[in-house]
Amino acid sequence: MNSQTKTNKRILALDILRGVTIAGMIMVNNPGTWGHIYAPLRHAEWNGLTPTDLVFPFFMFIMGISTYISLKKYNFEFSHAAAMKILKRTIIIFLIGLAIGWLSRFCYYWAGSHEGLSFGEQLWASVWTFDRIRILGVMQRLALCYGATAIIALTMKHRHIPYLIATLLVGYFILLMCGNGFAYNETNILSIVDRAILTPAHMYKDNGIDPEGLLSTIPSIAHVLLGFCVGRMMLDSNRAESREALLNSHLIKLFLVGAILTFAGFLLSYGCPINKKIWSPTFVLTTCGLASSFLALLIWIIDVKGYKKW
Repeated sequence: MNSQTKTNKRILALDILRGVTIAGMIMVNNPGTWGHIYAPLRHAEWNGLTPTDLVFPFFMFIMGISTYISLKKYNFEFSHAAAMKILKRTIIIFLIGLAIGWLSRFCYYWAGSHEGLSFGEQLWASVWTFDRIRILGVMQRLALCYGATAIIALTMKHRHIPYLIATLLVGYFILLMCGNGFAYNETNILSIVDRAILTPAHMYKDNGIDPEGLLSTIPSIAHVLLGFCVGRMMLDSNRAESREALLNSHLIKLFLVGAILTFAGFLLSYGCPINKKIWSPTFVLTTCGLASSFLALLIWIIDVKGYKKW
């Protein structure tokens, strides 16, 4: 087996990180009685960070790494086949998100009180909720960020992507500072834009703030691009080294990246609060840093030390 084949061998720790994140999603969405939830299973009300706030950004970070892996077979060259695959996947994920939103609305209205309505009228009232269905959401954000990241990866030189990430995050921070972006009310620029384009009927109801809104998609794309860069750092190696040596070098890089991003995120939070609902730049840095460090830990436990029984 040559060194390149060894390099491309699947890294089990990435699968475990994905599985842990999905398990976390299930747990935080089903925490028991909603009136009595343990504090770590709650989202931060506004500024701040809880373990629950790590689940979604960890998944987006993993999606960035997976995007690197999936596009590698196209040699990162733009083609009709690659573009159609990206477009198809983006549309399908977005439509799944809309379908989930419609189903939740259907169940909510079907289980509600419908006094004086016939069965047909009740069914129609539950089915036809498109005038108040939420347009954006978790799956929709994943779709938009995947599509943007994949197109950027195929059309831009990879060594320039870190500069694009920095530009997106700095530009978004300036937008927040100039547009009252840290206000938890309808004067926030994010709320103003979402209400103007999406309209309140199609938004998440949270003080006028949609946590998966239009403008906050900008730093979310930077978030997935950070995951893409980490994937490139981990897997783009032509050196004639053993798999063990490569994994050890990955560990050093991942821990270093994780420590720098986490430290930078917490340090800068004094001027730019860590906030999931507006996906602040410091939220991007901190969560990507923690995800990188956690992935490095899993690689050390599973792929280097070989503790796989558990």
